[in-house]
Amino acid sequence: MASPAGWATATTLAEAGLHPATGGDATQLCSGDVLLEALVACAGVTLSAVATALGIEVSGSVHAEGDLDFRGTLGFDKLAPVGFHDIRLSFDLDTAADAEEVATLVKLTERYCVVLQTLTSFPAVSVRVRAAEDPARI
Repeated sequence: MASPAGWATATTLAEAGLHPATGGDATQLCSGDVLLEALVACAGVTLSAVATALGIEVSGSVHAEGDLDFRGTLGFDKLAPVGFHDIRLSFDLDTAADAEEVATLVKLTERYCVVLQTLTSFPAVSVRVRAAEDPARI
């Protein structure tokens, strides 16, 4: 089995592994959690940029959570879906902006958040495999 996937960020090395519900030991990042964290990061950065453009002072936090059926992910039930079937994104904002300004802020954040738009637009995805030839098979 291959070693866990890893990638470098601006400040640390992140290592991917299994979620504790699927046998992981919680020392590695679950790819589903990384997906939700990417959504939170993108939505937060986008909200900040939109707020700046609109001249709205805002602080707060962004949260995402999702529901999935581990039976599908683990292959226990071939009819169970694999992946998230529901994702919820929430903003807890501290601002003096009125309700209309907050609605505009959130609407534009939703519109320009790349990760959110990708998740909701169902883009075409292709998979390509390149395998090195095994010299022992030649």
